[in-house]
Amino acid sequence: MSDEPIPLDASPAATSLAVRVAVGRFLRRLREVAAEGDLTPSQASVLTRVGKGEATTASALAVLEGVRPQSMANTLTALEAAGLVQRAPDPTDGRRQIVGLTDAGSVQNEGNRAARQEWLTEVMAERYTEDERRRLLEALALLDRVAEAPTERTHR
Repeated sequence: MSDEPIPLDASPAATSLAVRVAVGRFLRRLREVAAEGDLTPSQASVLTRVGKGEATTASALAVLEGVRPQSMANTLTALEAAGLVQRAPDPTDGRRQIVGLTDAGSVQNEGNRAARQEWLTEVMAERYTEDERRRLLEALALLDRVAEAPTERTHR
């Protein structure tokens, strides 16, 4: 991870680049902290989404992850082989399968979540003043507004 400071050019293009770089660094660091074992980043992401209940079918997971259904099927097969997820027939639609965590998947998912939370809490306590933490919260409120912005692209 680079220790280069993020430039403070407030133009829309420079700000969007700085946000993407900082968020990317942050997410990579969170992945490093969690003990994902032999999981690929895609498998770890799917395990987290299933654990959060964000999606219960392969097709819904594929949409959330931005991958083709065939790729999601491969990811789920690997997670199933590792004993972390299980698939069962949907009681209301026999063509679909419901994806859920196994007990081992729940343990790993909770351990990963706890490791991330512990690391982040420690970093916040040791490296940031109360004033800096308040400023982070203010910045996060702005990022939350970005996340709520429409995703339609405009062409000029």
